[in-house]
Amino acid sequence: MSATPAPTGETTGSATQRLGWTLAVLALAQLIFALDLNIVFVALPEIGSDLGFPGQTQQLVVSAYVVFAGGFLLFGGRAADLMGRRRIFVLALALYAVSSLAGGLASSPAVIIAARAVQGIGGALLLPSTLSLINTLFPEGPRRDRALAVWGGAGASGLTIGALLGGLLTENLGWPAVFFVNVPIAGLVALAALFVIPRDPARTGRRRFDLPGALSVTAGATLLVFGLVEGPELGWGDPLVIGALVTAGALLVVFAVVETRSADPLLPFRLFGNRSLTVGMTVTFVYMATFGVLPYFLTVLMQSVHGYTALQTGLAFLVPSLAIATGTQLGERLTTRIGTRRTLLIGFVIGTVGTVTLAFGFDADAGYGTLLPGLVVSGVGQGIVWTAMWIAAATGTAPHEQGVANGIASTSLNLGNAIGLAVFTAVAEVGTEHTAGVALHAAIADSQFVVVLLTAAGMIIGLLVALGLPRRTAGTKPGPSDDRALARDAG
Repeated sequence: MSATPAPTGETTGSATQRLGWTLAVLALAQLIFALDLNIVFVALPEIGSDLGFPGQTQQLVVSAYVVFAGGFLLFGGRAADLMGRRRIFVLALALYAVSSLAGGLASSPAVIIAARAVQGIGGALLLPSTLSLINTLFPEGPRRDRALAVWGGAGASGLTIGALLGGLLTENLGWPAVFFVNVPIAGLVALAALFVIPRDPARTGRRRFDLPGALSVTAGATLLVFGLVEGPELGWGDPLVIGALVTAGALLVVFAVVETRSADPLLPFRLFGNRSLTVGMTVTFVYMATFGVLPYFLTVLMQSVHGYTALQTGLAFLVPSLAIATGTQLGERLTTRIGTRRTLLIGFVIGTVGTVTLAFGFDADAGYGTLLPGLVVSGVGQGIVWTAMWIAAATGTAPHEQGVANGIASTSLNLGNAIGLAVFTAVAEVGTEHTAGVALHAAIADSQFVVVLLTAAGMIIGLLVALGLPRRTAGTKPGPSDDRALARDAG
């Protein structure tokens, strides 16, 4: 078995250095995951033109990734617990590299959509395995908080850096470059992981993989995200959308029944008794339904209303990327000093104020300078919440269940993004029908002004949810329920 990191102050210099390299590898992996959420946005017009995508189906390039990432996250988390976190981590990166190569070489819409779907599965394996590695290699407290801040800085910044990198690559090298860039990065990170991440410990007991639970929840979650993503595109009354949502509901009911009867369930429902995890997963949902949809609407504003090129759009996201990265580090410092609950409250307040300010930049006659103050303030709030919410979700869960706990939080994150985009894109379309030219640009900006204000209102909901966290200051030991979980793990 791999050695467990020594408590703070007792770690040797070599062990500390190795953990530093491990964290760097995990942060790079998270950057890859976050980049691929947004990197193709600015390349969609070129992809559609080159491969013959009709405009209304170009969104499938984005949707395929979101649907399969969302559907397989819980499966990925449990697989990391049972099959080995490093093993699943390396497998995920291999899937990323192969599917990215296929995407860059694609000569038809079907191939590129399939490649994005496999990328999504890779992402579903990567995110929970990365989080569970952090949460088991770094002990709960300031050291883990600091590691999550570094990891969070890579992830939160990647959401906006993706647009920057996508613009630079598309403008200079063409759209295939947004796929090819993953191949060497994912390959090198996977190779480095074999040297710096401790080997997976040998299994001392036999545990069954809950196959009925895995099949039902994966199929159900995938169909649910598919219905939510395609609803705005196809129409909520479309038979395909209705069929997907109804079947998803049935499969998730089957999953719940299977789990209550399983001796070794994929998702132990007792985990929801950990209030930190429950609040953390809810906050991740709200986060992605509000903060997480802003890059999409900003991209539409810049390209469709103001006529920015792919490169100009990417450069415009540089400032919010720096603001978010700053916020993630501030989130770690605040959590260490005043606790997770207060940090989340501060982050949501700053984010709400910044997002309301940002809304006034959504005007057909406004320039980038009008957007700038809101981008900075909202970005700082976004970064603070990002770090604190993952700290909350990881608190009090036994090491052998960190994978599935992170799978739960990650699934909430993805569902939040899918539902947020479904709802807000529907709102954004109101008032844009039967318009063209200058009138259409004004209608798009006006409708998105309302959308951004609604996301700010959603952040207030996140603030209220954060009030449900235990009143615990930084450094306080886990409560009795957490101690029982840890005792079960020790046993």
